[in-house]
Amino acid sequence: MERKVLGRGLDALIQRTAPETSADTTSKERVQTLPLDQIQPGRFQPRLSFSEEKIGELALSIKEKGIIQPVLVRQIEGGRYELIAGERRYRAAKKAGLTEIPVIVRRVSDADAIEVAIIENIQREDLNPLDEAKAYQRLMLEFGLNQDSIATKVGKDKSSVSNILRLLNLPEKIQECVSRNLISFGHARALLALSDPKVQADWCDRIIQKGLSVRQIEQVTAKRAPKVSARRLAVDPDIQQLEDRLQQTLGTRVRIRHARKRGRIEIEYYSIDDLERLLRRVGVEV
Repeated sequence: MERKVLGRGLDALIQRTAPETSADTTSKERVQTLPLDQIQPGRFQPRLSFSEEKIGELALSIKEKGIIQPVLVRQIEGGRYELIAGERRYRAAKKAGLTEIPVIVRRVSDADAIEVAIIENIQREDLNPLDEAKAYQRLMLEFGLNQDSIATKVGKDKSSVSNILRLLNLPEKIQECVSRNLISFGHARALLALSDPKVQADWCDRIIQKGLSVRQIEQVTAKRAPKVSARRLAVDPDIQQLEDRLQQTLGTRVRIRHARKRGRIEIEYYSIDDLERLLRRVGVEV
């Protein structure tokens, strides 16, 4: 269940990143106009692909009614500006033949810039789950955030963030299918229960070719998943606490499989870069 913060997260964050002094706020918060050629796309844009059809529709609307809501930018070197939020409006304005665009200029850190970009995309147009996963991964790799912190920032439960990040464990072929909306997040999540990448890819093809439902795939994976005893399902509170502490420290999902006198620790990573980050975190030179 999403937290209420998501519904107001962007506005709240914009206010939080505004300058503190009233005089400076007046000058920075006002809407101004900037030439499009002075603005460049944001480095922290989580959306990796844009629908040209939707951009075209927005361009037609802009030609008729103009841009109702200004984009959010920050000033960078050379007197230029970088987009923080509003890249769809920026692209559509270009397509509509505009030479300038209304903006609000803010002083925003890198971490806040990616946070605003993620929240804006989640709130205003459904963000592809794979793009969302890669955006969360960037928050972990580049800013050292753990899953709890990310969940708080974007207004989602930790389990939702964890499930999205798990998509990065799938083979690249299946990730591409998610990115192109050939299979849904529900399908991809069900495929994660299959441990063999070749089997995952085979069922992915069947989903696309036969139009299999998420429920059908869940039934398949349930049959193939190893049986877990009720005794193993009961997690010792001390073990759970250790898991939580390790997850806070490492910034990723950790599972402790404890038997009577032995066991194992499972640490998830979502890319080679993420693995290297974890190794450095535990003191292993890479």
